[in-house]
Amino acid sequence: MISIAVRSLVFVLCFAAGAGWTTAEDSRPNILVISIDDLNDWVGCLGGHPNARTPNIDRLAARGTLFANTHCQAPICTPSRASLVLGKYPSTTGLYFLQPGLAEYKLQSPGDMLVQHFAAAGYHTMGAGKFVHGSNEGRWFDEHGGNMGGFGPTPPEKLNHKEGHRLWDWGAYPADESETPDVKVADWVIERLGKRRDEPFFLVAGFWRPHVPMYAPPKYVEMFPIDQVALPDVLESDRDDLPDYAKDLTIGYPAPRHDWFVENRQWKIAVQSYLACIAFVDAQVGRVLDALDSSPNADDTIVVLLSDHGWHLGEKQRWAKRSLWEDGGRVPLIIAAPDHASGQVCKRPTGLIDLFPTLLELAGLPRKMDLEGRSLKVLMDSPDAPWDRPVLCTFTPNNHSLRSTDFHYIRYADGSEELYDMRTDPNEWHNLANNAESTDRIAGFRDSLPRENAAPIRSEWGLWEIEAWETAQRNAADRRNSEHGLTGGK
Repeated sequence: MISIAVRSLVFVLCFAAGAGWTTAEDSRPNILVISIDDLNDWVGCLGGHPNARTPNIDRLAARGTLFANTHCQAPICTPSRASLVLGKYPSTTGLYFLQPGLAEYKLQSPGDMLVQHFAAAGYHTMGAGKFVHGSNEGRWFDEHGGNMGGFGPTPPEKLNHKEGHRLWDWGAYPADESETPDVKVADWVIERLGKRRDEPFFLVAGFWRPHVPMYAPPKYVEMFPIDQVALPDVLESDRDDLPDYAKDLTIGYPAPRHDWFVENRQWKIAVQSYLACIAFVDAQVGRVLDALDSSPNADDTIVVLLSDHGWHLGEKQRWAKRSLWEDGGRVPLIIAAPDHASGQVCKRPTGLIDLFPTLLELAGLPRKMDLEGRSLKVLMDSPDAPWDRPVLCTFTPNNHSLRSTDFHYIRYADGSEELYDMRTDPNEWHNLANNAESTDRIAGFRDSLPRENAAPIRSEWGLWEIEAWETAQRNAADRRNSEHGLTGGK
């Protein structure tokens, strides 16, 4: 809960920083944020998988702008969400890993964080489920429903992946969907949408699926008969032209290896479960949208739908997040706002980091000058407007991805690189970084890399991630030394 004194102080500071704000409080739009965990582009309107069933996400896209080339700023939950709500890159904050969470980050003022910034401007802030991950979620809201059970419920025994990390499993569970956190989140949000308030609201529906364990109630699994499930395209020689550092960076994380899925005949079953989880969470999105449409807030609410990062299901022969390739970084982003055009698709490179300044502009609030993203309102007004910035994604210190409209560039901490022409090679099978004709294009991307990379903020709870990253660093150093005939790390 934010005190009135803190609200007043932050709002005065915000007002002073953005002179010229004249919008009457009762005319400001409400904001509904629908956050979906680990959802990649397997959404009907994005065309990421032929079996995907997302009629409710698709109908939201039809009433607003679909940003079809949106990317997270870190392909892992905590730093991605921290970047979104701070409006700053991981290379600026030092938040690169699952730990520490935002609660341990030294905020300059409460208004540095998206939700509290809107609270200070007079919004009633509410949320349930998962949004600001890695911290006591409720501390950021006036009213919070809790995590509603988090990643549960889980069966007495794992269904398909009997060993390994406790979250890595998939299948049909539970039989009663009312037991799931996402149904409870939707129920909580629907109840609040039915009320008319004197002040505008900022409301977050933080859905947990399709995050592992990829459990979905049986009726959603049955929507995808196993013999009709299409597998992602995989090229056996795909990894042959990857830098060694790219391969090292994926070592030490809990996802099973792609070979395990193939050898144990679990690939189709896991894909089926992921599709079922998406269909299940889409149904909850539909319930929320229906409630909004029948509420007194239907005509004055901005709706945002997003995911925190992408997800591999065998593409590039890997699983889960924590990669700088397209499948790890690309996310759905839809914004539907009153008095703005509907049914638009924008292919300019955009990021979750752009959401904070966008919502400020759409709400008629002053600009916040330290934000590192750009307002997307210009693209909502004209989806093909000039847009000269590639979007940045970072995974562990000094490893960066830059996505333009047509190309995807990756540079690792050891200086190795990848470049893909997304027009002709959407699967990223052919690394063009060593081609002579790519020299000028790569030089342009290099100019857009962060000039400084903050040292990582460390946490005793996240040591395993630090160790995996440091292993990649040591392996890269050993390769350099070997190339120069050195031994002993000298």
